[in-house]
Amino acid sequence: MKRLIQLKLKILAQRILAKYRPKVVGVTGSVGKTTTKEAIYTVLASRFHVRRSIKNYNNELGVPLTIINAEAPGRSLWGWCRVFLKAWKLILFRDKDFPEILVLEMGVDRPGDMAYLTSMVRCDIGVVTSIGSSHLEYFQTIEKIKKEKAVLIRTLKKGGHAVLNFDDLKVREISELSTSRITTFGLQDGASIKAQNLIFSFEEKKKTEDLSGINFKLNHDGSVVPVRLPRAMGYPAIYSSLAAASVGVALGMNLVEISSALNNFYLPPGRMNVIKGIKHTLIVDDTYNASPKSSISALKFLERVKIAPGKRKWAVLGDMLELGVYTEEGHREVGKAMVDSGFNKLVTVGERAWNIAQAARDQGMKKGDVFHFSDNREAGKFVQSRIEQGDLIFIKGSQGARMEKIVKELMADPINAENLLVRQGEGWN
Repeated sequence: MKRLIQLKLKILAQRILAKYRPKVVGVTGSVGKTTTKEAIYTVLASRFHVRRSIKNYNNELGVPLTIINAEAPGRSLWGWCRVFLKAWKLILFRDKDFPEILVLEMGVDRPGDMAYLTSMVRCDIGVVTSIGSSHLEYFQTIEKIKKEKAVLIRTLKKGGHAVLNFDDLKVREISELSTSRITTFGLQDGASIKAQNLIFSFEEKKKTEDLSGINFKLNHDGSVVPVRLPRAMGYPAIYSSLAAASVGVALGMNLVEISSALNNFYLPPGRMNVIKGIKHTLIVDDTYNASPKSSISALKFLERVKIAPGKRKWAVLGDMLELGVYTEEGHREVGKAMVDSGFNKLVTVGERAWNIAQAARDQGMKKGDVFHFSDNREAGKFVQSRIEQGDLIFIKGSQGARMEKIVKELMADPINAENLLVRQGEGWN
């Protein structure tokens, strides 16, 4: 039944695209897809009529559902009939409100996934955010992951535009496979669109929205404009903004327009969001997902955050999944990075995350500062009992680790969890 639904959705999506001919921006990468998709949407929506993928609609079902503008009805046969009816209405009658640009998140779990997605929808602009060890369980090597992601770039429409992360060497190598125009983005010299003069703010104020912010200069071809990202933390927000700026430039927007639009960019839930915690603490909620690369990047960023003398930085880290043969090594690398980044306390959750704790001890962290738990509820209660006013708590783990439950345990306003945290829907609960 699933394969039949999948085939019908593909055919209907192809016919809808053929009729309305929107510009399509495809976003892929091992980490940062959703944040980048949201940044691109924020920039483009300031000038164009745009639709982007919702939730985690980035696979063989989610992509066509985004094109149709419908949500998955689960196991409801009548619900799927309504989806198909809506698609046929789009095909038979012209919808004057159909978007001129679609921003589609395109995820891959196994070899062949990207080929399937690009056989359904060929993109005008392809964005690759990063290439890392996510899904290594199914691909075996990072080179194979790179090859899979590169399919998006190799199949762009004639006259298409590739937008690549210059600072990620594996992504940069994809440029050799592209016959399209290329724009690179990053912090390093050599990137077409670059962020420079970074300034990070991190202090508790009266409003949660003012808890943090990033300011930087956006440089393209010698033209420079200031950009402010309110309530954003970490390098992922910067890279997502640079990717969005690259797409905006590719579609004819100027830097002033782009800078103004980025003032309205907020990170999606669970992506380095700052939340007020109990006992006047601050939580950095990065619980959407985790890989060694994204975890180490976040830890290195938080090394720059200064807290009051005598206060502690807590790292609460859960299992990282789908790493295959890299599981033990990847977790140990995160444990080492945690110590190197100056954290005072470590709490790990899950069988795999035990390797994070062990690596931290091997790196010289005192045994009395490292704690391991088998489940997140027990860990949450422990952290709740130990934190003190002024402490900073960084929480991260793979989706399956459900580390957002710990955030909910520690946040000052759990009633607002539905708006601030990931996976708060009825199905997840």
